[in-house]
Amino acid sequence: MLHRKLTGRIIKAFYEVYNELGTEFLESIYENAFYLVLGENGMTVEKQMPITVYFRDKIVGNYKADLLVEQKVLIELKAIRTILPEHEAQIINYLKATKVDIGLLMNFGNKPEFKRFIFDKKRNYP
Repeated sequence: MLHRKLTGRIIKAFYEVYNELGTEFLESIYENAFYLVLGENGMTVEKQMPITVYFRDKIVGNYKADLLVEQKVLIELKAIRTILPEHEAQIINYLKATKVDIGLLMNFGNKPEFKRFIFDKKRNYP
């Protein structure tokens, strides 16, 4: 599994934040806490990473991913009841628009949940 050790460390940090803060904070609170914990664990983290979407070599839109860890794992955070298909589509689109292959969708909802995504550019873009 691609970047297995790194995603394992990220998931451990996710549970650390969840167990300490609990539920019902704003997503930005979890983002800031998660950023701190990842940094405390020696990981290089970028917050609100800009993503530019191109179509026929022209810019057609911009996004901001919540976190990028070690330039290898893109993280999208939620603080909602449960992860929905549109949240999954969001992170897949982020992966399509970047050079990053691995994404984690992490929800600080009533129960902690996460999903791991891989978008292999070699396989999906000939």
